[in-house]
Amino acid sequence: MNELSLFNSLFDDGFGFIPELYRTKTNFVPKVDVQESKETYLLTMELPGRSENDVDINVKDNVLTISSIKEEKKEDAQDKNAQKEKWLIRERHISQFTRSFTLPDDVNAEEISATFKNGLLNITLPRNVQKNEVKKITITAA
Repeated sequence: MNELSLFNSLFDDGFGFIPELYRTKTNFVPKVDVQESKETYLLTMELPGRSENDVDINVKDNVLTISSIKEEKKEDAQDKNAQKEKWLIRERHISQFTRSFTLPDDVNAEEISATFKNGLLNITLPRNVQKNEVKKITITAA
């Protein structure tokens, strides 16, 4: 019996093989909160274990897309020999997500900004401030 046999009941397919599902990329959907004020929308996304370098943000055709692919560092032969611990199960090699949001018409896409701190991505979406003034339209005779 090896160390992995303790975990087999959780992951075994019944034939002694770990299903392919556990060896592939993992997709997840990060949680998002959106706040609204008179001047901005604020989108806050939870991204634990990621940094600002792991995330891409794009705007095209009034759609905001946030995506990320994070790949765990691969070990080389020297690292394996120097490593004191060994993996029994390792499922988190690659994780990825893509989320897209259709922006409201009043968002100023040219002024969108983003910050990343403590696993939280904050995207500020400034609103076009338009005065609700009544404009008199003059009718001319044709």
